[in-house]
Amino acid sequence: MAIRRAKQKAQVIEKLSQVAPPGETFIACVHVETGPSPWLNAIFDEIPLVGLAVALTRKFYFLTLTNTSVVVNTASRWTNRPGEVVAVYPRSAFPVSNVKRGTVWSVMYLLFPGHQNPTRLNLHRYWRGEFDQLSAAFPVGAVPAQQGAGVQV
Repeated sequence: MAIRRAKQKAQVIEKLSQVAPPGETFIACVHVETGPSPWLNAIFDEIPLVGLAVALTRKFYFLTLTNTSVVVNTASRWTNRPGEVVAVYPRSAFPVSNVKRGTVWSVMYLLFPGHQNPTRLNLHRYWRGEFDQLSAAFPVGAVPAQQGAGVQV
């Protein structure tokens, strides 16, 4: 089980290299999880079985920025190893919205193929450097600061 960020990124790149077109350059890779705010885990854990139910409904993904696209692939719940590719978006059409950078947990919403509503993705501060690189692929307006709202990103 990979714990260090560099090892996780290497595993993702190894996995994606098997299916990537020749010449594809991998720029950044971040680990995200779905579901409600991770801060609520302390509350959920106090209610019998609710914490377990929330934990088991969370899904884990890697978002990888390449020179041409953003690739989304699953991450194993138990070993954190990268899994199958779920979606590939051109960099110019990455359907992310409502990006909010938090002190510890940042949030963004991603519209997955086949879904009508965007899915909340939580991103830990541990991945902040990679997140900054990934945010270069966000469309204008996805981050409030890009709209002139004065929010620091």
